Amino acid sequence: MKIYSCKDHVELALDVIVDETESFPVLEELEKESNELSTTCEYCKNSATYMVSN
Repeated sequence: MKIYSCKDHVELALDVIVDETESFPVLEELEKESNELSTTCEYCKNSATYMVSN
């Protein structure tokens, strides 16, 4: 499971991963090159800054 999120929604993404997988989440900061490729936050239209996965 992967969730792309902006800085404002990273805590929500972490909570969703923990709730659904019952395991520790992995938080990765996206590189600027990949961030400019139209990766957006799954909770709003802002550019994604983080990828939260299990």
